[in-house]
This record gives sequence, C-alpha cells and structure tokens, in this order.
Amino acid sequence: MTTGPLNSALKGRGAVSTCGSAAGRDQPRRRGSRTSSAAPAGLRSFVARRLLLGLAQTLAVVLLVFTLTEALPGDAAVALAGDQPDPARIAAIRETLELDRPAYARLADWATGLLHGDFGTSLTSGRPVAHYIADGFGPSLLLAALTVALLVPLGFGLGVLAAHHEGRLVDRLVSSVTLAVYAVPEFALGVLLVTVVALKLAWLPPTAVGYGTDLLGHPAVLVLPVLVLLSRPVCSLSRLVRAGMVDALASPYAAHARRYGVSGARVRYAHALPGALAPAAQQLARTVDWLLCGVIVVEALFVIPGLGTVLLNAVAERDVPVVQGLAVVFGVLTVVLNLGADVVAYRLTPRAGVAA
Repeated sequence: MTTGPLNSALKGRGAVSTCGSAAGRDQPRRRGSRTSSAAPAGLRSFVARRLLLGLAQTLAVVLLVFTLTEALPGDAAVALAGDQPDPARIAAIRETLELDRPAYARLADWATGLLHGDFGTSLTSGRPVAHYIADGFGPSLLLAALTVALLVPLGFGLGVLAAHHEGRLVDRLVSSVTLAVYAVPEFALGVLLVTVVALKLAWLPPTAVGYGTDLLGHPAVLVLPVLVLLSRPVCSLSRLVRAGMVDALASPYAAHARRYGVSGARVRYAHALPGALAPAAQQLARTVDWLLCGVIVVEALFVIPGLGTVLLNAVAERDVPVVQGLAVVFGVLTVVLNLGADVVAYRLTPRAGVAA
C-alpha cells in the first residue's frame, strides 16, 4: 500500500527536478546571451573613455613639456656663443633662431607642427628633430625588446615557482633574492657589473664605444646593459605574479576544483594564473614604458647611442626643440602603453572597468 504513494512521490520529485533542470538550463542560456551582447558594448564604452582620457593626457604632456623646457636656465644662443659670450652676439643669435618671439607664438607653431608630424629643427645643428629620434630609437628599442623577451618568462616563471612552493624554502629563497636585487639601484648594479665582470674578469666589453649603432651584430655588448635593465622589473613582476597566484590558489573556486579531482597543474595554470594576469599586464606595460623612456642611466653608463644619450646631449647643449620632441615621444608612448594595459586588464577582469 505504501509502494504506490512512494513511487508517485519519487516520480513527482523526478518531474520537479527535471523541470527545474530544464528551467536551469534555459535560464543561464538567456543570461549568457545578454552578457555576451553587453560585453562588447561595455568594452567599446571603456575604450572610448580611455581614448578621451589619453587625448587629454597627451595635450597636457605637450603643454607641460613646453612649459618646463621654457623654464630651463639659458638657451641655445648662450651655448652657441661660446665660453665668453658677448651680449650683442647672444642677442643676434637669439634673433636668428627666433628665440626672441613670444612664448605663446612659439607654442602655437610647435603644436601645429606636431599635428603634421614635424617635431621641429635642432637649434645647434639644423637637423630635423625627427632624425635625432630615428637615430636613437633603434638602440633603445633593441634594448627594450631584448629585456621584455627575457622578462616575461623569467618574471612569470619565478612567480609561479614561488607560489607553487608557498611558505617553503624555494619560496623564501626567491622572495629574498628578488627583494635584495630590487633594493639595488640600476646605476650601482651597473657599476658593480662593469667593475667585476668587464674590468676585472674581462669577460665582456665595459661599454659600447667603438661598436656604433650595430649593437645586434655585437651581442656581447648587450649582455651587461640587459642584465641591469632586467634586475628590477623581474623582481617586481615575479612578486606580483606570486601574490596574485597565492590569492587565487586560496580562493573557494580553486578549492572546489580540487575537490572535483582537477589536477594541481591545471588548477595553477588554467584557474589561478589567469587571475594574476590582469595586474601583471599593467605592470608589464609600465615596465615597457620605463624601458623605452627611462634607459637614460643605463645608456649613459654603457655609452649606448640611444634616446637617453640623445636627450642628455640635447639638455647639455640647451637644444630645446630636441628636448621637446623627445619628451613628447616619451609622453605619448606612456599614454599609449597604459591605454593598452587598461584594455587588456579590462578584458581579463571586466569588473575592473567599473572603477575606471
């Protein structure tokens, strides 16, 4: 007598569960369609906001560069006049170079030229500023490309290794070494490497003097500069990846994946590592920006004819158009790289766009 009601109850439960599962299957599908259609619109809105912000930042960079270069003591006329300048000669040179014109007029002419790709003309040599940028861009780009090519595997590899051995000897060793190396300034590390490796042991050339701009044809010249450029970025990137992976491995979804029998390697690389990619991508963009715009110390130490050396020479000669052109290039590169990093971070973690 109890069999009939029990069977009917079980059938009722089965019907309810079946209908519930069907409804559950339908509901996520509808929600997923709405999410997939809304995601491109959200990305387009995010990119549009970032482009407007980047345009405003570029305009601010142009105004700031012109204002700061105008505030530099002296000018090219003083540098061209010699060690014992005559005021009349300085005035004549300033008039010839049109340095006696009002600042707002020179700003308008310079900004108009930038819109047409004209960075101006050097006051000391008469060469177009674009030629200086083209000559120095090759060595700086080569150093940056080699550094990034080594930075990505080393930074991510050390971070994953430390996170995999969290709290153990390997983790403590990686964390201690990266912290110690990060605390050493690039100039001090470069001097140490030149003194020990190049001068005392004579394993590598100390500078790039005599090799010209064909640095790729002499790879030994690039070893010490790339090591110096790698030192701090590798440490910061590896520590950031480690922190992100440790948080992701301790999250509920990683524990849930382990309970379902997912292998440890898959949890680390398919679930935990993507969670650490968004901040790592932004850090990598800042590093590339620093490599292209902040290699002045390294290029000066190893006498590499890159953008940093060109900028130092222009400042020493009070060649304002060259300084302004290089500063604008550095500023625009910073804006573009950070824009790309923001878009990548938004794609990896869309919720980051809420705060943007």
